Amino acid sequence: MANIRKKTKFTVYLDPDVTRSLADFAARRDQSQSMIAEAAIASFLSPDDAERREAVVAKRLDQLDRRMARLERDVGIAVETLAVFVRFWTTTTPALPEPAAQAARALASKRYEAFITALGRRLAKGPKLRQEISEEVDTAGAGHEAEG
Repeated sequence: MANIRKKTKFTVYLDPDVTRSLADFAARRDQSQSMIAEAAIASFLSPDDAERREAVVAKRLDQLDRRMARLERDVGIAVETLAVFVRFWTTTTPALPEPAAQAARALASKRYEAFITALGRRLAKGPKLRQEISEEVDTAGAGHEAEG
């Protein structure tokens, strides 16, 4: 006959909140509280538990790092786009004489509303500017930035 190991009774004191959580969890899983507690203690004492947790944290940190890199790229694109536009606009748009400037200000509100509408459509449907720009940095383009 095989030697059957008998489990040892172990008494612990738990906070009422932990006791309720254990009871609720056991009821939802349709398992005994003893089995849930045993599995939790075994997991906590497992030598690879720390390695498993470290792997999960490392994976999450890698995901966050990739998201931060994309965010940095997107913000860089936005800043450079604005800078190029402002430079282009200021160098190509002459100052208007006062009568023409007053007429331009009168149309500014309508033009701004049209811009906002177009921007809203673009954001809703895409493609996004960041999707149109290559993921790879153009080394030839980097030389042109230094010239400008």
